[in-house]
Amino acid sequence: MEPVAEGDREAVAAQIGRAPRGLRAIAHRCPCGLPDTVVTAPRLEDGTPFPTLYYATCPRLTSRIGSLEAEGLMREQQDRLATDPEFAAAYRAAHETYLAERDAIEPLGTDVSAGGMPERVKCLHVHVAHTLAAGPGVNPAGDEALALLPAWWAPGPCVAVDPEG
Repeated sequence: MEPVAEGDREAVAAQIGRAPRGLRAIAHRCPCGLPDTVVTAPRLEDGTPFPTLYYATCPRLTSRIGSLEAEGLMREQQDRLATDPEFAAAYRAAHETYLAERDAIEPLGTDVSAGGMPERVKCLHVHVAHTLAAGPGVNPAGDEALALLPAWWAPGPCVAVDPEG
């Protein structure tokens, strides 16, 4: 994790089309240097719970993840939860890790994490963001999806921002 540097807030705002809410840190950067995954606060500024700790921001990345969802990867992974005990156990462990990381910042008093964990595969964006933040071997759904993604950063920065803010 990296602190939010000068220009990061503006870059994330340009990526997501609005001011970021609950921005705590940069979890991962594209090779172009811009954030592609951020850490959000467990509660937004107004106190609203926000269980999505890791949030993918790069529009190229999120578009390509959306393509994997449309192609049925989420459905395949959901089916595997019922048929592949190893995948299901690793997915449950990812859920526990996610909860521990979020609760270390601020406990929400709930065992709801994000992306449908641990019983459903509901949002590949959450899982890829978790993998980018935590590294490989933590979230099997994110690991698989990330391995299928093309180099979203290859064309260069996804947004134009002033690095000085």
